[in-house]
Amino acid sequence: MTAPTSRYRRALALPAGMALATALAFLPGVNASAATATPAASADGPTLSYVVNVRPGHAVSARVQQAIAEAGGSVVVAYDRIGVIVAHSANPGFAQRIRSVRGVDSAGATRNAPLPAQSTTDLGTPRTLSAGEAAQVTAADGQDPLEPLQWDLPAIKADKAHEKTLGSRDVTVAVIDTGVDDTHPDIAPNFDRAASANCVSGKPDTTDGAWRPSASESPHGTHVAGEIAAAKNGVGVTGVAPGVKVAGIKVANPDGYFYTEAVVCGFVWAAEHHVDVTNNSYYTDPWYFNCTTDPDQKALVDAVTRASRYAERKGAVNVAAAGNESYDLASDSITDPVSPNDGTPSDRVIDPHECYDIPTQLPGVVTVAATGAKGLKSSFSNYGLGVIDIAAPGGDSTAYQKPEPPATSGLILGPLPGGKWGYMAGTSMATPHVAGVAALIKSTHPHASAALVKALLYAEANATPCTDPYDINGDGKVDAVCEGSKNRNGFYGWGTADALAAVTR
Repeated sequence: MTAPTSRYRRALALPAGMALATALAFLPGVNASAATATPAASADGPTLSYVVNVRPGHAVSARVQQAIAEAGGSVVVAYDRIGVIVAHSANPGFAQRIRSVRGVDSAGATRNAPLPAQSTTDLGTPRTLSAGEAAQVTAADGQDPLEPLQWDLPAIKADKAHEKTLGSRDVTVAVIDTGVDDTHPDIAPNFDRAASANCVSGKPDTTDGAWRPSASESPHGTHVAGEIAAAKNGVGVTGVAPGVKVAGIKVANPDGYFYTEAVVCGFVWAAEHHVDVTNNSYYTDPWYFNCTTDPDQKALVDAVTRASRYAERKGAVNVAAAGNESYDLASDSITDPVSPNDGTPSDRVIDPHECYDIPTQLPGVVTVAATGAKGLKSSFSNYGLGVIDIAAPGGDSTAYQKPEPPATSGLILGPLPGGKWGYMAGTSMATPHVAGVAALIKSTHPHASAALVKALLYAEANATPCTDPYDINGDGKVDAVCEGSKNRNGFYGWGTADALAAVTR
């Protein structure tokens, strides 16, 4: 379901006019040393970005800093608490040379394309809700105007949860993504500016509005933010947790790539700004799966692992999308045709037990599969016993899973930049439902640790048995095989997220 050139690993194009759902992530920086070394080696290649992983807890050692300079590199930022250094170099042998330096655990290039990005592209647009369609909607008392079109809210009992509570203003969810339009009338009332930043360079930029997408960039992050916390204010749609705050951490560059240095910055920024939940509807470019047997890819896994674990230690629940390629992430092998997506991809066969989709498959991260309007695994959603933790509405083609009236689309309705609303689909859209439920749990149990919030999220999920046989298009052919029990399986993990249980148990 994913074209080889697709950069939005959590968004997809679906049949029957379904909108492309893209998922990207951007995050600003955090307290970090800003040591800079002057390159000494000759620059005989394109300038690339690298991560250099060292022992955490100390400023960049003079030895490592000198080695980076002698290898033709310059330090952009050093996240001392996790031991991750972001550096730039035009020396093609930079990573290999730095890996031999005493005190360096791993080092690798974060990209194949030179700095800076040279073009702006987007993989399609959501289907915007027309004024005529909006005018035909009749909302009940207490509903926002477009809420009747949101079949996904009753699917996780969010409408019932809102009768109990809308969530706490003391809880913040950070959307690590393509940027958030905080001027949107459904987002502005709940936007947390202090916890927002632009992390695209790997170093946080807190200039006012830096977290917003430009007119040419993806609306993905704005849609995600609205799914989580669109205000219940008589305008547009309602979020899963419409009383909590939402922050935007922009980590996708103008080309739509989520590079490692930006993702690291995003997690660290969230950790340092006391965010309670992070939403990660993307995979870290340029490798769909990062193989730890490759020294460059291993460095990327190390860096993002350190950053995500740091955020969790600081109290954040990290929630991530499972992906849209119908892969069995628990299988022995997967053919990855899209990596590296900023270079020359090839069909490479990987072992998902050794090659990881990051942050999705990292320890401690809540991995989310998507369901459609009938509660079945979405046709595109990745799956896998022991990998999928929980499921939530992400949409599907109406040809496969048609919602009950008055809803008309099998996709997920949410805000779009510029004060608009539109439909998107993907595990990108499932993830914010889980992030919203986690925010409601944190609202109900304000002193709960990240580990406890995750435990409650799984324990309170609505156990969903395997769909067997799974023939989503009705052609008589099994499209995917679900393994496991009713209480934990490869399609739905511990079950479907339950917002009502989150506020009543």
